[in-house]
Amino acid sequence: MNREKIISVKTCLGFISFLIALLMPHIFGVSQYLLTVLIIMLVFILYSSAWNLLALSGQGSLGHAAFFGIGGYTSAIVVKSLGLPPLATILAGGIFAAFIGVLIGLTCVRLKEWFLAMVTFGFAVLAHTITLELPGLTGGWDGLPVQKVIPVTVHNYIMYEYYLVLITTVIVLFVIYQIMNSKVGLAFEAIRENELEANVMGINVMKYKLTAFAVSAFFSGIAGALEIHHFGYITPEVYGIDISFWPIIYCVSGGLCTIEGPILGTIIITLLDESLKNFGWTYERYIMIGLILILIVRFLPKGFVSVPEKIKAYLRS
Repeated sequence: MNREKIISVKTCLGFISFLIALLMPHIFGVSQYLLTVLIIMLVFILYSSAWNLLALSGQGSLGHAAFFGIGGYTSAIVVKSLGLPPLATILAGGIFAAFIGVLIGLTCVRLKEWFLAMVTFGFAVLAHTITLELPGLTGGWDGLPVQKVIPVTVHNYIMYEYYLVLITTVIVLFVIYQIMNSKVGLAFEAIRENELEANVMGINVMKYKLTAFAVSAFFSGIAGALEIHHFGYITPEVYGIDISFWPIIYCVSGGLCTIEGPILGTIIITLLDESLKNFGWTYERYIMIGLILILIVRFLPKGFVSVPEKIKAYLRS
């Protein structure tokens, strides 16, 4: 199957998936629990896709929760200080996260592999500490109450919130898809494959690495702002290790450096997690997810996106 046919199939599947997502509240009804799960799932699809874009450029982050949290806190503080509606401040959260992303990128863009990953992890710890040291601004351990993105006084507000997050996620995925299939995306891939050769070919490695940091941080900040305005509060737990590791889990399980990988990984792992939780599994579900990840890395190193290829290869053999 040539590239044009693959793109056509992916476009059709994406359009069908979008239609299903649009009809979901009408198929299953306006269920508070279901729509809450779907909203969080969409937020993490957005967040994981942002992390995946950074990975596309050959850079790994173990502390992306820093940008997720910075976006959330920026939006919350602007709402509280200026009295602006949440919709106007979500973008501000992304912009400030991108600004910080560029600063972090300038300090560690020359680092590679685990050295870079550890610096980003350290920055998440630093962001958490600074947040606690500014209780007058951030609320400290108690956090800050935040306006809901759609007021709860609105009839079926959860449904409108779902559609808002869905449309935002689709727009972000479209932008990321365009980046991945542009000259910028090709430059990211060249840098990931061989940074030295990319430099010899005339690719400005530092510029593109900083671009990847800025764009990834921007969309992560948007995701963080959306989440905190959904829950109606924000605490320093937003910088937690789990928030940094979930996008890695979703991308690795779904398929690294692909547009559909973070989507598939987030949906499958989230549904599995919620199902096990409903069966009464609390900590046990993490053991199960861990075992599944081991199996994926061992037998599906390219993630869930490689399943059709595996099936074809099996049928041909």
